[in-house]
Amino acid sequence: MPIEQLMPWIARCGYPAIFLLLVLGIVGLPVPDETLLTLTGYLIFRGTLQFLPSYVCAFLGTSCGITLSYCIGRFGGVRVIMKYGARFHVTQERLDRVHLWFSKWGHWSLTVGYFVPGIRHVIAIVAGSSRLEPRIFSLFAFSGAFVWAGVFICAGYYLGEGWEAFPDMMSNWAIVIFGVILLSLAAFWLWRRRRKKTAA
Repeated sequence: MPIEQLMPWIARCGYPAIFLLLVLGIVGLPVPDETLLTLTGYLIFRGTLQFLPSYVCAFLGTSCGITLSYCIGRFGGVRVIMKYGARFHVTQERLDRVHLWFSKWGHWSLTVGYFVPGIRHVIAIVAGSSRLEPRIFSLFAFSGAFVWAGVFICAGYYLGEGWEAFPDMMSNWAIVIFGVILLSLAAFWLWRRRRKKTAA
């Protein structure tokens, strides 16, 4: 959905539009989620929307969308996912890549996956098909939704008229930042492992 169509619809329909678009976008339909959130922040800056209801709708829409994806994975199984997945941009290649990612980083991938392009639409499906407990899923997925929505809405608000450049910039930086985090965690794990061997 082009940004030219998003702005008048959100300006006209307000908070329900934010909620519904994020549900659809997180499930995998072609909604530019980051752009939508940053636009929401910009509309708060202009006084068209208010912060608290916008943030609540964004958080609830994101949480409902990722929960729906989780349920698809948990109750639909891999067979159903592969049958209908192409409609939601879920290919076998992407599914295999995210399965590997989930097996390495586990629950935390649900939290940080929102910021990594091509991950957030699939990671909840993988979590569901892996039979991750709903309680654990909710803790990590909803906390990620809380942070993700807040980052982009606040960015749109504080950038004001320059809001349009932020989503692309954030997507590029997210890959770099996440890589640094992973390398730091790997280095810490190796350091602890070597320390234990030395102590033994």
